[in-house]
Amino acid sequence: MLLNTVLLALRSIRRNLLRSFLTMLGIVIGVGAVITMVTLGNGATQAVHDQIASLGSNLLMVRPGQRMGPGGGGAGAPAFKEADAEAIAAQIGGIRAVAAESRSGQTIIANGRNWSSSVIGGSADWLTAANWTLAAGRPFDDGEQRGGAAVCAVGATVARELLGQRDPLGERLRIKQFSCVIVAVLASKGQGAMGNDQDDLVLVPLHTLQRRVTGNQRVGTLLISMEEGSDSMALQARLSQLLRERRKLSVTEEDNFNILDTRQLADTMSGATRVMTTLLGAVAAVSLLVGGIGIMNIMLVSVTERTREIGLRLAIGALEREVLLQFLIEAMVLAALGGLTGVVLAAGATVLAARAMQLPYLFNPGINLLSFVFSAGIGVVFGYVPARRAARLDPIEALRHE
Repeated sequence: MLLNTVLLALRSIRRNLLRSFLTMLGIVIGVGAVITMVTLGNGATQAVHDQIASLGSNLLMVRPGQRMGPGGGGAGAPAFKEADAEAIAAQIGGIRAVAAESRSGQTIIANGRNWSSSVIGGSADWLTAANWTLAAGRPFDDGEQRGGAAVCAVGATVARELLGQRDPLGERLRIKQFSCVIVAVLASKGQGAMGNDQDDLVLVPLHTLQRRVTGNQRVGTLLISMEEGSDSMALQARLSQLLRERRKLSVTEEDNFNILDTRQLADTMSGATRVMTTLLGAVAAVSLLVGGIGIMNIMLVSVTERTREIGLRLAIGALEREVLLQFLIEAMVLAALGGLTGVVLAAGATVLAARAMQLPYLFNPGINLLSFVFSAGIGVVFGYVPARRAARLDPIEALRHE
């Protein structure tokens, strides 16, 4: 009986193809919107997490000022010194590498071209602490670090913009009044979490930057790479205590430095994007309800059109539950077909959108299955009222219907 009922439902849908398609359209759009929003949201969450992780998943960034960002009080706070990094490495356990870093925006000249970039001066362990690797060349040796040698490493963007297809190794760059030899090319990291190009930089030894570019001994940032399994909160507490002692802060004075844990930042930003994904998915799910209302309206029209057919079935012995099941299955088949179409269309749309937005495509079988099941459930819920109305028709009155 169930098979015959399904066949009757499919025959009825085929009899009015255009109307059936328009009825399913709301479900198709609803399912497609939910899957697309959730999939792209998951991709955005993963992209944010990966971009922050490129800084170093166990990295602490210490900067002057009471907090990060504009108005953080960094202008009046004293800068760090290279000795601060050395003290941290010597006195605090659970640390893999510590590096002092200073930055300066400069115009770089090479090969008859110029390019505005960030020149970074880093101490010996900068590559390890900042989670950078070399695509070609060698790191600075101890003599170059101590003596402030005229050597540099370039990011992929600087190498492309200034040297084109030429091999960067051995080429010379001019920064301000001095020129340096390129001894390494940094492996590409791509876009950062804040939309910045992480490959747009030139790395020189810290002493080189201090002596030949900035003319002072200031250190803008301390990069601290923690060992795997280290207690971040305990390490930050010890770090804060050490820096307060070195900066001679009294008990009543606030910290004139701030500590950013990139792992906490990644969790916070990923959590924010997950909340936005949930909200967008919920908004998109409203269209599923609209599609369900459309199914109910069309089914009510169908019951009215087929009143004589229903009356004839009831008159020759069909049970109420059989008529109820027929129209209920018809509504469910409409919704399920719409849901299946929405899943297929959403799969193509999310692949194209993820590629256009440069986001990772993360197929989520759970949301696809849930959307399909929910769409079929919509058919049952909104098809029940028309089906019940059809099942309760009086056969005699139904046969008299014009």
